[in-house]
Amino acid sequence: MRIRQRLILLVSVPLAVTVTFSVLALAPATSRAVDANRMTDMVRTAQAARDLVHDLQRERSAATTLVTDGTGDTGFRKRATATDRSVAAFTARRAELSDVPGKAREALDRVAEGLDALAPLRAQARSGSSALSALVFRYRILIADLVSYRNGIAQADGVPTDVADRLHASAALTRAGESLGQQQVTVLRAMSGGGFTPASQQTFDATRLDYDDAVRTMYSLGPPEWRSLLERRLSGPRALGARRLEDEIARRKPEEDLSVTAGEWDAATSKRLDLLRSVEKRIDESLLRSVTADSTRLAWWAGSEALLVVAALVATVLFALQLGSGMVRRLRDLRNAAHQVASRGLPQAMRELSRSGALTGMTAEKVAERTGSPVDTTGGDEIGEVGEAFNAVHYEAIRLAAQRARTHEKFAETLVGVARRGGQLTSVMVSELDAVQRDESDPERMEVLFALDHLAVRMERNTNSLLVLAGHGQGRVRSSDVPCSSVIVAAAQQIERFHRVAGRAVDDVHIAARVVHDLAHLLAELLDNATRFSPPDSEVGVSVWRLYDRAVVTVVDEGVGIPPERLALLNADLAEPRTDVGGVRSMGLHVVGKLAARHGIAVELRDSSGPGTIAEVTLPAALVTTGPRGPGGDGVFSPTPPP
Repeated sequence: MRIRQRLILLVSVPLAVTVTFSVLALAPATSRAVDANRMTDMVRTAQAARDLVHDLQRERSAATTLVTDGTGDTGFRKRATATDRSVAAFTARRAELSDVPGKAREALDRVAEGLDALAPLRAQARSGSSALSALVFRYRILIADLVSYRNGIAQADGVPTDVADRLHASAALTRAGESLGQQQVTVLRAMSGGGFTPASQQTFDATRLDYDDAVRTMYSLGPPEWRSLLERRLSGPRALGARRLEDEIARRKPEEDLSVTAGEWDAATSKRLDLLRSVEKRIDESLLRSVTADSTRLAWWAGSEALLVVAALVATVLFALQLGSGMVRRLRDLRNAAHQVASRGLPQAMRELSRSGALTGMTAEKVAERTGSPVDTTGGDEIGEVGEAFNAVHYEAIRLAAQRARTHEKFAETLVGVARRGGQLTSVMVSELDAVQRDESDPERMEVLFALDHLAVRMERNTNSLLVLAGHGQGRVRSSDVPCSSVIVAAAQQIERFHRVAGRAVDDVHIAARVVHDLAHLLAELLDNATRFSPPDSEVGVSVWRLYDRAVVTVVDEGVGIPPERLALLNADLAEPRTDVGGVRSMGLHVVGKLAARHGIAVELRDSSGPGTIAEVTLPAALVTTGPRGPGGDGVFSPTPPP
């Protein structure tokens, strides 16, 4: 049994009787507070519904423009994105509701169905596969359900009459905004058709009547300050200009030109809607403050009653919990700190220490001190001693890791020094061989000199491999792009059994100059492995394909293959090469992994359909160019020994 459970068991018996009588005494006040809090949640959801109505109205207007004249796809997508944000906010608010009145709950269910059908509705708008009237009607139904929810929450239990009237007034204002939105879309449709039809003019007149009715409802149910706010906002020049356009359009007869452009009408009505929405937002904020204040007042009242009932018991319980919770909290902090160190802290510290130059200017002790103490739970008791012991273990682990990283850095420096000296000696030897070759005419001696020159090339590759393992590059960059076939030839010349390399299909692919030497080195390591672990009388095939903006190089051998378990480990190392300088004894694939990671190249080993293994090298678009076709630019090639 946990310590917390034992503490709870210790105080649960005397609490049982007291809690029973306290619940009976606090039930009425608590019920009122819960109802008020539920109303606050419903009002917040109503605000989210209001924002969703506004965005749906804007999206409907954009959809009307898109369907009528085939333009405005960008605007429609922008409106749809804004609607999606409002849908997410409304859905999150709706999920917080616990008990909703019947009509409001039914409206929410219909809204959920309408939102599920919103994506197909947008697709129909973009494709023009649906009639405009049907499209507008489905938007109208969804908005009407949202308005119905705003109106239906006034029927919740325990809602005072004045609050219910304000809820109805706020919903009426939303209905007025929807009437303007329908009016806007009706006129836009009429403009696209050359004027009103009798049916569309009747719809236009109905929206005006519905707007006036909704405003009168708001005036009759809302407080006087709401009416004053609405009158002030709608008496400005922008609202009056939109009203004049509305009156002018209302005087037009069916089939008569409306004498107003779609842009003018859309701009004027949008400004009028924005003014109305600003009033609606102010009213909703006032309503939310009112219900929040009621909820807070009732909650405080219920809390005060509870405090008077259980004051003495709470004091006793708090004292016991203070002692127990402090101990449990410290133990939990110790546990969480241990998990954090094991799962994130220590692995991250190890990764940072494995990077080149991580210990510059610092000792292992300084590194361990810089990481700090993961556990703050210390002190003179037993729990504090455990925390201090854990901090000591963490300090020692980081210190040992830093020492290990220092050893690896020194080893890397040693490799670089050896590689640089070896490279210098190889350069001297090549220079001497070149001098001897220029004065030599004996074919047999020339053959020996060619073999020595090839050996020098292989020695240079091994020297470069040491530099790669130590985290350094060759320091050589070409000035121009090179055909991939030439890179493969250069790679084949760096291995002992170059005569076994056979070129297959090679597309017209050029390699970026900055990666030519590293790619040749990478392919040389793969070719060397393929020739070493395959029959001496078999060929190792190399092919290059252009794949969209990338290129794929495959190296295929006829060896005995690699067991699946070993193949998975090798591919894992190629995908995420080790960060240390290990693997010198079998450094081929380790060098391949580091070179591939340096340039974003993907290397994968796969089983061949027959005997052997396939090494697939995928070059990203940044490394692949298409150069001019020329000799050796594509087709089949045959590597030759170095001159």
